[in-house]
Amino acid sequence: MALNLEDKKRVVSEVAAVAASAYSAVAAEYRGMTVEQLNELRRKAREEGVYLRVVKNTLARRAIQGTEFECISDDLVGPLLLAFSLEDPGAAARVIKEFTKTSDKLKVRFLAVSGQKLDANELERLASLPTYDQAISMLMAVMRAPLDKFARTLNEVPGKLVRTVAAIRDQKQSAA
Repeated sequence: MALNLEDKKRVVSEVAAVAASAYSAVAAEYRGMTVEQLNELRRKAREEGVYLRVVKNTLARRAIQGTEFECISDDLVGPLLLAFSLEDPGAAARVIKEFTKTSDKLKVRFLAVSGQKLDANELERLASLPTYDQAISMLMAVMRAPLDKFARTLNEVPGKLVRTVAAIRDQKQSAA
C-alpha cells in the first residue's frame, strides 16, 4: 500500500517524536515472519512500554535526523522494524531478546544507545540492564547495608555480655 505525502509526513513526525524521547533503539530484520507473529511482538512491546514500528527506511532516516539515533541512519537497509525503549534503556532489548527465543525469523541487526551504534551481539548486555524499580531497589540495598551492619555490631555487645555471664555461671555451677 503506497503512502501519500501527508501520510509520509505523519509517519515521519510520529517516529521523530518517539525517537526524540527514547532511551535506546533496536533494529531487527523481520523477513519471513507471519502477521500473527508480528502482532504478538507488537502486543508484547506495548505491554513493556516499547514503541515498535515497521517504517520505510527513507522515512526512518528523515525521522531520526537530529536525534541521538542519527548514528544508525546509514545502516537502515532491508526490511527492518524499529523498537524504541520509552521507559528504560533495556526494555526494547528485553522484548526483542525474549521474542527471538521463540522465533528464528527475527534477526537483530544493530542497537543504538546514547548516540552510539552497537553490534547485534550487545543485545544481551543491553537486555540485562535493570529497570528503574530494580535500580532503585539495588541502590537502597547498598545504602542500607552499612546501617544494618552497624545495628548488628551494636546488638552484639550486649549479646556477648550475656554469653560471658552465662559461661561464668555454668562454670561456677559445674565447680560446685
